[in-house]
Amino acid sequence: MRKSVLTIICFLVCFQTLYAQSDWMKTSREEASGRIKKDAADTVPALWKKGGIFNLNINQGSLTNWAAGGDKFSFSVASNLNAYAFYKKGKHNWDNVLDLAYGYVNTTSLGGRKSDDRIGLTTKYGYEIGKNLFLSALLDVRTQFTDGYLYSNVDSVKPSLVSRFFAPAYVLLSPGLDYKPSDQLSVFFSPVTARYVIVMDDRLASQGAFGVDTGKHVKTEIGAYLTVNWVKPLAKNITYKTRMDLYSNYKHNPENLDLFWTNSLNLQVNKYITANVSLDMIYDDDVRVFTNEKTGVLGPRLQVKQVIGVGFTAKF
Repeated sequence: MRKSVLTIICFLVCFQTLYAQSDWMKTSREEASGRIKKDAADTVPALWKKGGIFNLNINQGSLTNWAAGGDKFSFSVASNLNAYAFYKKGKHNWDNVLDLAYGYVNTTSLGGRKSDDRIGLTTKYGYEIGKNLFLSALLDVRTQFTDGYLYSNVDSVKPSLVSRFFAPAYVLLSPGLDYKPSDQLSVFFSPVTARYVIVMDDRLASQGAFGVDTGKHVKTEIGAYLTVNWVKPLAKNITYKTRMDLYSNYKHNPENLDLFWTNSLNLQVNKYITANVSLDMIYDDDVRVFTNEKTGVLGPRLQVKQVIGVGFTAKF
């Protein structure tokens, strides 16, 4: 009897020991597996890189009994949103950029009018065929949010409507080669690019605005296209960003290059405050709404926009 009891006790002790050891081994395997999965997740590169920056600048001023003169009241607001989503896996690259801007100014003497208005969307897919060289396809769309007016220096002359949403809109479809030696520089060139100039407003289309045939809403062009995008950190908190687009229409005056060039210099004061200097230049040979002071004839001109602002910034 006593031997039987001892035998049972020994059996229970061994069983408990084996069970505890099995449980410990199971827990160890689970912890090791968890660590391996976590370490693997930390070392696997992310396929998508997403982010953006939003800027908002507001200025207000008023004068009362001011001997030096000036507008009694002035108010301006300028906003800009730049968002991106970049995909990279092996030899495949897919870049997406959204650029939105809108500005408004109101003064006692001039009233209210917009000072900036831009919608830009660019998507570009590339397949690496050599060191820093990609066989790519690009789609670019550019238009504006609200109506645009051309103002005269004569007070009695009413401003004339010259643009609206999708009037114009520029749509580019472009296969080509993209040279990307770094994440900060991209040089894309296409010898054969289709560009569509869209004027959806009937009134502007009837005037043949932006080079479309009178009464037509779409003009198709074939030409060569070059776009250069460069981001250069100049100092710890100072960054220069530029984009220059050049287009030559094979069908009409190919020597007259269309230019779209944006430049911005950003100074990060702290986490939420930035100072910004921007300079934009546009030349389109088909935009003939500017009067030559000497001849009185309408024709194209180099369009220049310069803005200096200090305001709120949010990164995401």
